[in-house]
Amino acid sequence: MPNPKTAERTDLEIPNEERVHEVHRNVLPIHCPMPGTSLWNSHPQVYIPVEETGSAKCPYCGCEYVLKD
Repeated sequence: MPNPKTAERTDLEIPNEERVHEVHRNVLPIHCPMPGTSLWNSHPQVYIPVEETGSAKCPYCGCEYVLKD
């Protein structure tokens, strides 16, 4: 059975390529870098407060996370 926390992450199948990620409430809390990100291109893991305003950017790499309802 697929993990429900990763089921909606189909837009993240190619790590480090996307600059804007749409996320659903069922995968919150969200963090950057995401699982599957190449280790050579990673930074320390930080939680992104996307639920506060509907979108937020990673302070390290600038990826934007947008809450999609």
